[in-house]
Amino acid sequence: MSEDWQKMDIERAARILSEVNPALEPVPFSMETTTIRSQRLPFYREYDFLELTDLSAVPAARKYVIYKPGDVNVINWTNEAIYNTNEKAPISLDARSVLAYVKFFFGYVRGRHGRFLIIETIDDIRWQIEPPLQGRKVMQQMLEPVTLLEQEEDGTFILEAFMVFKDSLFKTRVNVKTDGLVSLSDEELKIEGMPVLQDYAA
Repeated sequence: MSEDWQKMDIERAARILSEVNPALEPVPFSMETTTIRSQRLPFYREYDFLELTDLSAVPAARKYVIYKPGDVNVINWTNEAIYNTNEKAPISLDARSVLAYVKFFFGYVRGRHGRFLIIETIDDIRWQIEPPLQGRKVMQQMLEPVTLLEQEEDGTFILEAFMVFKDSLFKTRVNVKTDGLVSLSDEELKIEGMPVLQDYAA
């Protein structure tokens, strides 16, 4: 996922918030205390990705929304909002945008037993206890960025990624259909029992 967020001006933010608020649970966000940042998603032509932060709450309340005027899709940490948008948009994937899509998907989807976090460098890991220098070096040499391996005849993209799930690092194939359906296969455990912070969706 890109971190190229753009802060929205107050007038546009208020207009969008009035449309988004009815979809927010459990309570709507306050116009006076909410800031909105947005970024473009390369696999959707007409939708923006919004980050809404209400600073009146402690800690600050944050929601994410896939949005275009007239269509609000609130991220609820399941694949529902993403798959629904894929169908409506519709999603458009190519060799470049599928990499961004995979990072987006796993960044904002949480399964029943936790999140699969894509790890490209050792700095992507949230350590509870930092590993020794030699351990960091060995792990960094093992890790690689998400890589597109091939596109099959039916259009399915086959990628390779390193992920952390709970306290384990593994290497896996990520299969992405042309409609954005994602599945994992050929998981290969690399390290288990790592002292990492357990990740929970907001």
